[in-house]
Amino acid sequence: MTAMAEQTWVAVCEADSVLPAYGVAALLPGGEQVAVFRTEDDEFYALSNHDPFSGAGVLSRGIVGDSGGVPVVASPIYKQRFDLRDGSCIDDDHVRVRTYPVRVSDGIVHVGSP
Repeated sequence: MTAMAEQTWVAVCEADSVLPAYGVAALLPGGEQVAVFRTEDDEFYALSNHDPFSGAGVLSRGIVGDSGGVPVVASPIYKQRFDLRDGSCIDDDHVRVRTYPVRVSDGIVHVGSP
């Protein structure tokens, strides 16, 4: 049996600094860029900030909304939509971005980092 690595939680910003239907970018200690989103339903999600279609770190500046009830962010460059829950691309079944666990504690957003 292999041991699971313990989750490291990184404080990235105050929850109030992420407005509903917007995202912010953060840098994790290992140099990974994450995009933290807050939906209109007050749910928080985190994805890689890297847009696999353009190669740019821009997903945090994407358009947050929903597609058929699925919370999504649309890339600000080519407009592909990514499911905020699992990182899958709604417009291309073969593409996915990394997701990160998120929690809000005492008004601070924390992102799980391996």
